[in-house]
Amino acid sequence: MSPRSAQVNEELRRRSRERLLQATVELVDERGYEATTLADIASRAGSARGLISYYFPGKRQLLQSAVHRLMHLTLEEALEREPRTEDGRERLARAIDAILGLAEDRPVLMRTHMAGILQAEGFVRCPEQQRLAELLRDTVTRYGSEDVDTDYPLLRALLMGAVVAVLLPGAPMPRTRLRAELFQRYGLDWEQGMPPGGGPPDGMPGLRTALPDPSARVPRQASQPAE
Repeated sequence: MSPRSAQVNEELRRRSRERLLQATVELVDERGYEATTLADIASRAGSARGLISYYFPGKRQLLQSAVHRLMHLTLEEALEREPRTEDGRERLARAIDAILGLAEDRPVLMRTHMAGILQAEGFVRCPEQQRLAELLRDTVTRYGSEDVDTDYPLLRALLMGAVVAVLLPGAPMPRTRLRAELFQRYGLDWEQGMPPGGGPPDGMPGLRTALPDPSARVPRQASQPAE
């Protein structure tokens, strides 16, 4: 039997890595971070325990890569869902809804992820994080930014802040209110993206006020890049 080609080996490694990432998302979502062991993850993925150490320095890095993968897959699905569109404002609305939706739908997973990012070692730069960044940068570009290097980190920081607000133990902010604030900042219509039922919150009936010109730039504000 002839040996496998380098291309076949690369594909097998990619699939093995993705199984570990998917197993991590499933188990942490079910059991929490502390109750999930690397052995559990390897078993769920059908992989050898040693493969985790081959791909990732530790459990925290594995989790961050796994959540970044979930985020970029969720974002891709939202951006490319039917009817497909090249309209930058609609794509930005879909991106905001996708990220806020993850915070609401996967609170245990997303709270654990955010807690890890806020620790001293910070976030992990990995292929999954880079793909998420590419999608968000492209969204900002299509929206009409003239300075993506500044406006992309601002959008990223605003989304992360909104996720933290949704997940804040004991004092969470309603997703609809956070959505309304972000939509108003970027001059988006409430009906764009994936609007929740019931309409905008009281006191915010007209959201398309900040940027009436769809080609206008992303609003400027000083912000610390959060990820």
